[in-house]
Amino acid sequence: MRAVLLLAAAALVLCAHAAAAAAQRYNAIYSFGDSISDTGNLCVGGCPSWLTTGQPPYGKTFFGRPTGRCSDGRVVVDFLAEHFGLPLPPASKAGGDFKKGANMAIIGATSMDAAFFKSIGLSDKIWNNGPLDTQIQWFRQLLPSVCGRDDCKNYLSKSLFVVGEFGGNDYNAPLFAGRSMSEVRGYVPRVVSKIVRGLETLIRTGAVDVVVPGVLPIGCFPIYLTLYGSSNAGDYDGDGCLKSYNGLSSYHNSLLKRSLSNLQRTYPHARIMYADFYSQVTHMLRSPRNFGKLYITPINFIFFYARNNTYTYKYTYK
Repeated sequence: MRAVLLLAAAALVLCAHAAAAAAQRYNAIYSFGDSISDTGNLCVGGCPSWLTTGQPPYGKTFFGRPTGRCSDGRVVVDFLAEHFGLPLPPASKAGGDFKKGANMAIIGATSMDAAFFKSIGLSDKIWNNGPLDTQIQWFRQLLPSVCGRDDCKNYLSKSLFVVGEFGGNDYNAPLFAGRSMSEVRGYVPRVVSKIVRGLETLIRTGAVDVVVPGVLPIGCFPIYLTLYGSSNAGDYDGDGCLKSYNGLSSYHNSLLKRSLSNLQRTYPHARIMYADFYSQVTHMLRSPRNFGKLYITPINFIFFYARNNTYTYKYTYK
């Protein structure tokens, strides 16, 4: 898992360099997302008993204890904050001083709200109350303590926003519920549109430098490889990953990039940067030894090692 996070962090840092060259420094970093970014929101007041990430060995390599992060140490946004000389973004639901940043991300978050999942008969498959719109509400509730009413746009224009990734859990729910790939692909335009509307809200609030990650190659995840493995060699790509599931990720990312380009034209004063998590993870899968011994230890991976047809995962459906 740490390997994935480090690569994702690298992708984010590279995306943010252009903005950093102009801004040199940021007032703060504000993050929105799911388990890739959550720094403890789901565990405020105590982690749910079923949440393995609230138990050892999570957190052991940096914090020495579980913090609610889905990592043995830091998550993507932590590395990015350190890169820009900012404190690790605190979980927004924990309270405190958010002038240097806050993290609204929460494990299991989706871009679509509960009404959408109810409309497609999957309301029982979504178990948290932190979709993108809700996270934006949490952020807005913090603003009076961060920048006041009159100076917020100026303050936020000098802050970095990381929005996502979003979409992974929107697709996990119907796929794990047995919905067809064609049906799930039909949701992609609505998911991407929801992300873009959230970005518009943040830009209108004052965000200028915004990093938007794409989704990961889910066809390489051990849970997908195990649940949807095939005896047909043609269902796999050259990396040993399931083509149709990676195709879903690629479709989402392609539509997201196109939508971000349109959004950039609508808001030319903003700097909207796409973070390519998919390519970074694919590069790691294809050349694991380039990342040292740590990165070729299967237990450290969320989806390694496809080529040997052995996968490691632990999953409890909620």
